[in-house]
Amino acid sequence: MRISQHIEQSKPTLSFEFFPPNSDIGFWDLYKTIEALKPIEPSYVSVTYGAGGATRKKTTDLVARIKSDIGMESMAHLTCAGHTRAELGQAVDDLRMRGIENILALRGDPHEGRDSFEPTDGGFQHANQLVAFIRDRCDVCIGAACYPEAHPEAPNAQVDLDNLKRKVDAGVDFLITQLFFDNSAFLSFRDRAAAAGITVPIIAGIMPVLSVGQVKRFTEMCGASIPKALLRKIEAVEDDPEAVRHIGMYHSTQQCLELLEQRVAGVHFYTLNRSTATRAIYQLIKASLATPAAHS
Repeated sequence: MRISQHIEQSKPTLSFEFFPPNSDIGFWDLYKTIEALKPIEPSYVSVTYGAGGATRKKTTDLVARIKSDIGMESMAHLTCAGHTRAELGQAVDDLRMRGIENILALRGDPHEGRDSFEPTDGGFQHANQLVAFIRDRCDVCIGAACYPEAHPEAPNAQVDLDNLKRKVDAGVDFLITQLFFDNSAFLSFRDRAAAAGITVPIIAGIMPVLSVGQVKRFTEMCGASIPKALLRKIEAVEDDPEAVRHIGMYHSTQQCLELLEQRVAGVHFYTLNRSTATRAIYQLIKASLATPAAHS
């Protein structure tokens, strides 16, 4: 089923993101981890795409097996980085032949050691070009990324919003945000997007804090901020990984519950291939959706 149909039929969606390991042993370990999620019935599972398409075959194999063998809906990431138009066309065709109906179209990160993105000769420079290319090539459900606190390369939030509108107009069916820890940033962004004429559903991307160093690296990389109160709490117990994890899980759970109250289109968990914390949060918020108050 297409993710856009999931959103229409069972709003809000609840989903997980994983990345394919490089080794065959790691691949099958991850497959088993994802298979174990089936009883809790996530709306879909997404699989990322390595830098420069390094994991293209593993991404295709994993999303196909998730759908055909495990029986869960899946979505493949696809990036402009490292590919020509012809290679991207082949990647899309491969996904369609394997029965994949959902693609997350991304520009991709700059090559390691470079501050700015440089397109491959014969490829695309911007995600909106990839979106339009996929839309013209085949009939699939297309997702794209958005940044509640603006893309780190954008000069300001308005330019970032203008770029997002261009991308959505190219044929996007839904958006998934970069991770964020401050719900006010998401809600403000959602309002600004609506005012700009962006009407597709916006799914919230959530990543529980698992370590202080890790969350600082991720937020610096993607331009997200850490609320001062949360930062003080995790820094106070930085040498106690279990305490940091508990604080992170509590914060993410409260985030999700508030977002559900604000009728978010969905919640997408960035698992970093560690599903224990996100699965626990998922089960808590899914239980809250089952209560009458959650539907009032």
